[in-house]
Parts: sequence; structure tokens; C-alpha cells
Amino acid sequence: MKVAFLGLGIMGGPMAANLVKAGNDVTVWNRTPGKTVAGARVAASPAEAAKGCEVVWTCVSDTKAVEHVLFGPQGVVEVLTPGMIVADSSTILPSASRDFAARVRKTGADFVDAPVTGSKLGAESGQLVFIVGGEAATIEKLNPLLSAMGKQTIRIGENGMGESAKIGMNLMIALIFEGFAEALVLTQRLGVEPAKFLELVGASMVRSGVTDMKGPLIQKRDFSPHFPLRLMHKDIKLMLEAAANTGTNLPGLKQVEQIYAQSANNGQGDLDYAATIEVLEKMAK
Repeated sequence: MKVAFLGLGIMGGPMAANLVKAGNDVTVWNRTPGKTVAGARVAASPAEAAKGCEVVWTCVSDTKAVEHVLFGPQGVVEVLTPGMIVADSSTILPSASRDFAARVRKTGADFVDAPVTGSKLGAESGQLVFIVGGEAATIEKLNPLLSAMGKQTIRIGENGMGESAKIGMNLMIALIFEGFAEALVLTQRLGVEPAKFLELVGASMVRSGVTDMKGPLIQKRDFSPHFPLRLMHKDIKLMLEAAANTGTNLPGLKQVEQIYAQSANNGQGDLDYAATIEVLEKMAK
């Protein structure tokens, strides 16, 4: 398929590379010049990348970035034609995603929200899980691309439902990691060796993908970004905004957001979100 891929960050770069490996005709664009993908053409603007493509795939940092790429100067909307599909793997506010879908459909093109889970390693290995909202027939057309980048696609419902489920899942990740980090700090202060505590967690019902992945990295103090703290903090703010819009109280998440805000103020925004444990460690001293 002829694909434009917009956004070559930690997730987007490997995703685009896997589309190329699968034999697709890929043109890429990135806001910051210089990033490329082997085997793909590089465009100077979103519109240039998208012109004449069957599918436009976006994976950028936040709601404003998606809006700019799609509807800003030299944006994708300038070249959309009936039958084209825009798929967005950014994590953004569900209401904004539904609005973007409506605006795209006015051109005769279609829109799918397709955020992902699987982190950097999943993007590199083509083992992402896509959390999708949109028309079933449109998603069916995207299956060859979804299969090239991921191991599973779960259609949640219509437009915006993929984003709704994604922020719910990330809410769980944030709370699971916070509990894990607090437990690590407390048990270490009580004299428990971290390696022994991780062994216990791995053998018990509290084991999770979060603890499996983050535990060894914490032990090594390796906070290189698999999921940057600034992006998880952004997602937490989306969750709280969605909660306010729906009259939902999230007391635990409000407390966790303060930890992320402090970590960001400490200059850790570009590190993995696991670096938030350092805030808890300082608070314990």
C-alpha cells in the first residue's frame, strides 16, 4: 500500500520501518528534520507526504500536534480525497479524536483512532497491540498495515472509543507502577533486598507486565525512555480532563499526577516514567 507516516519518534520510527519491511511504499515526515527511515522517501510537509497515498498514519506527541499535522498549514487535509484513510496512533483526548474524524470525513476520507500499547520494544519488534475506534469496514482495509506493525488489533467501537480505552489502560499502568514503586521504597527501608522483593512479586498474583519490565530497569537504574515520563504525564492530564468532562472522580490519579509534576520539575521529563521512583526515594529520606 502507498502510505504516509507522520511522526518518527520513539514509537513512530520503528512503526514506519516495519511498514517498509512489509513491502509498503512509504513516505515519512517528522516535525524535527533529520529523522529518516531506511527505504522510505522523506517529505518536507505533511501534505507533501500524504499526497496520492491510500493511508496517512500519524503518531505524534499530543492533541495539538495531531490537529496541526492534519489541519494546519500544509496539513494533510489539503490533499485528502475520497477513499483515503487517516489512522492516528497518537494518544489524545477522545472528544478531540471524534472531532478530527468528523472534519476528515467532510473530505470524503475516513478516520480511525488507533493508539497502541507495547512500548518501544513492541514497536521495534512489530508486537504492538492496536486499540482501535472506527468503522469496521475501514479497519478491515487497514489490516495488512496493522499486521505489519502489531500482533493484535482490538476494535473497541466507533471513533473515539480507541482513545477512551487507551487512556483507561494507561491509568491502570500509572497506578500499578505507583504502587510497585512505593512498595519497593518501603520494603527497602524495612531492610528487604530489592532483588528478593522482585522475586516475590514475580512469583505472586501481583505480577504484571509493568513489574516484569520496570523491575529489572529500576535495579540497574536504567531510565532510558521506553515510555517517556513527559508523555505519561500528558496522558495523566488527559485522563483527569476526561474525568472532569464526565463527572468522574479519580482521587488516586490526582495524587499520582503530583509525583509526575515534581519529577518533571526535576528535569526528568525525557526519561522513562519509571524515573518517578526517584521522587519517592527522596521523599523517604
